Amino acid sequence: MSEVKSVATRVGYGEALVELGNVRDDFIVMDADLAAATQTGMFKKNFPDRFYDCGIAEQNLMGIAAGIATTGKKVIVSSFAMFAAGRAFEQVRNSIGYPHLNVVIGATHAGISVGEDGATHQCCEDIALMRTIPGMTIINPADATEARMAVFAALDCDGPVYLRFGRLAVPIIFDDNYKFEIGKGVELKEGNDVTIIATGLMVNEALQAHELLKAEGINARVINMATIKPLDKEIVIKAAKETGAIVTAEEHSVIGGLGSAVGEVVGEECPVPVVKLGVYDVFGHSGPAPKLLDEFGLRAVNIAEKAKKAIALKK
Repeated sequence: MSEVKSVATRVGYGEALVELGNVRDDFIVMDADLAAATQTGMFKKNFPDRFYDCGIAEQNLMGIAAGIATTGKKVIVSSFAMFAAGRAFEQVRNSIGYPHLNVVIGATHAGISVGEDGATHQCCEDIALMRTIPGMTIINPADATEARMAVFAALDCDGPVYLRFGRLAVPIIFDDNYKFEIGKGVELKEGNDVTIIATGLMVNEALQAHELLKAEGINARVINMATIKPLDKEIVIKAAKETGAIVTAEEHSVIGGLGSAVGEVVGEECPVPVVKLGVYDVFGHSGPAPKLLDEFGLRAVNIAEKAKKAIALKK
């Protein structure tokens, strides 16, 4: 069996910017002195006249992007998730979200898997923050292929988009025939005992959990939910009705993220047990990313345990 290739979603992001730059000239890319890390440096190298570095001034970055967007030009801005969603929240809300401008925020280095950078940079609150902004679209790709497709889709989206990318290389799940659509969840594995709804790097872990559960005679449905807002309510309700129990898995706080979004839909439309797996109201700390994912329980074995708990909660 050939080895599965692993690529960080931020790399897929950088490559997509170059691809888009070769076929479109209606957008610019901006960064906050992190082009090498966010991978926007790829675009800078190929299109220096369409790239602007605002320095370590994320709030100013968002304000400038908003101003340019009012002229009709599409703008893609990048920084680490902690700075794009956290430090610049007011500017994103008031200058980009409120006027519903066409600004795409490419936020990299999200979640615990930032690793050695530690708690100050391990942003596990960004989805919760962005979900509160009316009209904000939020996409958290599972692999580099989906990341690339998400960038293409985001540039044509009406209004602001928050794209969430990781630092850690993750296995490639999808090939170029994969169909990505904003607002649509995708069923990757069939199952009737329980549903696992995962996003970002947890999708690969969910697929592994499916195999662990299958070995125990449990048939778990696996859904990739790349778009967290607008959430695909239809696929969530269908899963709730057909399997009677749901587990959500995300590399984000269990407060305000995918689990909260799914729980809100299920609670209103089709009440069944929803067991959330994510970061449990704690800060991270410095360490190698794989070890941190183990420590914080963001692995397939942990998803499988939650799935069995969800099944036990069925009435």
